[in-house]
Amino acid sequence: MEKLISSNRKARHDYHIDETFEAGIILTGTEVKSVRLTRVNLKDSYARVENSELFLYNMHISPYEQGNRFNHEPLRIRKLLMRKVEIGRLAGKVKEKGYTLVPLKIYLKQGLVKIELGLGRGKKSYDKRQTIAERESRRDMERVFKGKQY
Repeated sequence: MEKLISSNRKARHDYHIDETFEAGIILTGTEVKSVRLTRVNLKDSYARVENSELFLYNMHISPYEQGNRFNHEPLRIRKLLMRKVEIGRLAGKVKEKGYTLVPLKIYLKQGLVKIELGLGRGKKSYDKRQTIAERESRRDMERVFKGKQY
């Protein structure tokens, strides 16, 4: 069973997501407590492969209120845990033109903090407008059908 902590809704707006991957994340004690209290922001975060290891940048985890001097730095670089073969495959795909690793959501799975990464290409502004137009037309259709009850 999964408990959603935070999702990056802007990522699906800004990127065409081709594949998704699940990764573990190395956190300190106060970071885990803040994550469980849903004090996480994935807005501008991204992942990068360096020396066949996977790292997450710009994920903001607010300091834990009862953490005193043992508290963590909110924007520190965090290591992600995946199998070496998967990291190698991701590194190859990221080297292709226009691909990037974007965190889509962070959640608890069997008591462990997991993060879902998406392999995506950036959308152009006209793609974003098209996505918004499709969503609005789908909303209008649902409104029409909801009004006609049989």
